Amino acid sequence: MRNFADDLALLSKRLDDAEGYLGLVDLRARMIELEAQMSEPDLWDDQERGRSVTTDFTKMKEDVDLLEDLRRRLDDLEVLYEMAREEDDAGQEPELGAEISAISSTLDSLDLRSLFTGEHDESDAVVTVAAKDGGTDAQDWAEMIERMYHRWAELRRFQVEPIDRSEGTEAGILSSEFLIKGRYAYGLLTAEKGVHRLVRNSPFDSQHRRQTSFAQVQVVPFLEDAAKAVDIDDKDVRIDVFRSSGAGGQKVNKTSSAIRITHFPTGIVVTCQDERSQLQNKDRAFQVLAAKLLELREEEQRAEKAALNGEVVKTQAWGSQIRNYVTSQYNMVKDDRTKHETANVQAVFDGDLDEFMEAYLRWRRAGDATPSR
Repeated sequence: MRNFADDLALLSKRLDDAEGYLGLVDLRARMIELEAQMSEPDLWDDQERGRSVTTDFTKMKEDVDLLEDLRRRLDDLEVLYEMAREEDDAGQEPELGAEISAISSTLDSLDLRSLFTGEHDESDAVVTVAAKDGGTDAQDWAEMIERMYHRWAELRRFQVEPIDRSEGTEAGILSSEFLIKGRYAYGLLTAEKGVHRLVRNSPFDSQHRRQTSFAQVQVVPFLEDAAKAVDIDDKDVRIDVFRSSGAGGQKVNKTSSAIRITHFPTGIVVTCQDERSQLQNKDRAFQVLAAKLLELREEEQRAEKAALNGEVVKTQAWGSQIRNYVTSQYNMVKDDRTKHETANVQAVFDGDLDEFMEAYLRWRRAGDATPSR
């Protein structure tokens, strides 16, 4: 029968590595501490602390259970292989091959976790999409990108919560802001920061001439406690209240419940009109503002540190072009940073972005590992 020894040895090595970079020993120790805290009768006297403890425990238990299940499956697989080898039972080959492939696939997913090095990579993400140069085509392109991220979130079973949306003048959207909730949402979506360029035959031109359109994507981590880390002075903001826009009928709130917050020192403007009440919209808007201010502060700190160290930081600056999407004359999506590309443009439009995101994370890690000169 076929020799699976090398395959099993490789899986064992990869699982050892995964237990190392996920910190299995530390996770188990921390779970014991959290279990003790969860048993405290006054834990939920502080609702925020209660949520934090239970959320941390759930995440850690998920990792520990997954690693322990992989170890059990690999042990069982090694026993099965030894028995089949001793009996020269080739009939076990399909089962052995299938399980080796399944475990390898799970380890592939875990390997991606080793690429998350940012402090907030596990967090939810606030995504802002805005039409730039290209008129109606750009507004249509912005809506296509909005749909692309919604589809990507659906494929990953992440939640999408709208925050604000401004319709285009003729088609598409001027801008859209939404929250994507899921573990590592921010870490993955950091790959999307910057300008996205579309080249196509315009559906809005009677002669269907070639048109280049641009849309801008901003991503910041959404932290429930960001407001605690950022001091927002009342005199630095203006709060405007207005009537929510919508598709008409019952979807339009008849009261002035939408909130717009303008932060004077930075020029950041946050609008929220999707919640049911003015108070809810105000709370959400301040959460988003705090998240954006925290990200801005941390970006400035990273830039200062890099400058002191004489380093050149790889960044997705506001206005930098990161990816090209072409459907005119030929089909291609290509990332300008990583050079990763595909000819299956429609799959990308339908949310197949994981390979681009993983390529970016590997590119970023390679840059971080390059010694400064």
